[in-house]
Amino acid sequence: MSEGGEPAAPRGSGGMDAATRVFAAHRNLLFTVAYEMLGSAADAEDALQETWLRWIGVDLDTVRDQRAYLVRITTRQALNRLRTLSRRKESYFGPWLPEPLLTTPDVAEDVELADSVSMAVLLVLETLTPIERVVFVLRDVFDVAYEEIAQAVGKSQATVRQIAHRARSHVAARRPLDVVSATETRSALEAFQHAVATGDLQSLLDILAPDVVFLGDGGGIRQAAPAPIVGADQVAPIAASLRRYGAAMSLHPAQVNGCPALILRLDGEIDTVIAVRVERGLITGLYAVRNPEKLSRVEQETSLRR
Repeated sequence: MSEGGEPAAPRGSGGMDAATRVFAAHRNLLFTVAYEMLGSAADAEDALQETWLRWIGVDLDTVRDQRAYLVRITTRQALNRLRTLSRRKESYFGPWLPEPLLTTPDVAEDVELADSVSMAVLLVLETLTPIERVVFVLRDVFDVAYEEIAQAVGKSQATVRQIAHRARSHVAARRPLDVVSATETRSALEAFQHAVATGDLQSLLDILAPDVVFLGDGGGIRQAAPAPIVGADQVAPIAASLRRYGAAMSLHPAQVNGCPALILRLDGEIDTVIAVRVERGLITGLYAVRNPEKLSRVEQETSLRR
C-alpha cells in the first residue's frame, strides 16, 4: 500500500522481521534527514516513530527502492512537524537554537555532512520556509533526485526545482563564507577556552570578530540573554565573567554536530553547550545552549549518516 492508504492486513512474523531489518539498516540516515529538517532531536525521533508506524503496514514486495521510500515517508512526517515547530518557536522565550548532538568521530570526517549539521548552518536553515528547508536538505545535502523530492512533498518537479534554486540562493547568501577546517575551529576554540579560564579580556577580544554575535538559549528555564548580543566589546565581558564559577566550572572540548565545541559543566553536571562559527580565524558566532530539555543528546554519541 502507499503511505497514505488504508492499513494493510496484519502480516506474519517473517514480514515484520523483514520490515524491522530494513528500517534498522536505514535508521541513522532517516534520523539525520529528520534532524536536519527540524533542528530538534526530540522531534526527529517523533518523526521516525511515525515513519515506523507507516512502514510496518507496507507490503515490501511492492517497494522498488526501500531507502527512497523510507526517506519519502520521513520527509512527509518531518514537513508536518516542521510547520508545527515553526508555530512553537514563535512563542519560545528568547533565541531558539537547534538541539546539540554529541556526534561520533566519523561525522567530522565527512566534511560536507559536518558542515550541513553545524550549528551555524542549521541556524541559516531556520530562515527558510518549511517547504524550502525540506527541499534544500533533500537536494543539496542528500542529493535526492528531483523526481523523488516531488513525490515526497506533493509538488511538480518544475516547482521543486524553483524552490531548490530559491533556497540555495538564500542559504548561500547567509552561510559562513568558507567551510572552515576542524583544525582551524579547534584552534580558535582553544584560544577562547584559555581566555575564559583565565578571565583574560584582551585575549577574548583578540579571538572574537568585531561583529561577533552571541546567542543564548535557556528556553525560559535557565538564565540566558533574551536577545542576540552583538559586538566583541559586549560579548567578551560575558565570556570572561564565567570565571566567577571558579573550581565548580569545567570547560572541555567535544565534537558537537560534527564540529569542535565546548561543554561547560558546573559541579560535574552539564550546564551549557557552546558551539561556534569561525571565519578567517576569528569567532563570528557563539551559540550557547542552556535549555536542559535540549541537552540530553550530549550525554552519549549520536551517529549520523548521509
